[in-house]
Amino acid sequence: MVRIKRGVISRKRHKKVIKRAKGFIGRRSKTFRAAHEALMHAGRYAWAHRRLKKRDFRTLWNTRISAALIPYEISYSKFINGLKKTQINLNRKMLSELAAENPEVFRKVVEMAKK
Repeated sequence: MVRIKRGVISRKRHKKVIKRAKGFIGRRSKTFRAAHEALMHAGRYAWAHRRLKKRDFRTLWNTRISAALIPYEISYSKFINGLKKTQINLNRKMLSELAAENPEVFRKVVEMAKK
């Protein structure tokens, strides 16, 4: 029986891990063991933070809308309630973009929600 040497396969696997760890500091980007461990940790954080990102953006949009409503003397909660009652189906992302980029259109939306 012929012995199969695994050097090529393991080197390929190691190089793949080290390539993914590019940009890590020190040993974590140079040696397989440290790079593999760092990637495992990074993967766990990435998984969790993909979910937190959605929460963070929604908070940001709410804050932007709330800040844009200050000149119109209406609270955020009353504004959202007014939108729901008048059946204006704009999501918070679009509302925050309107407030930042098209203040005159946002003013009209606020007036409709106030009624």
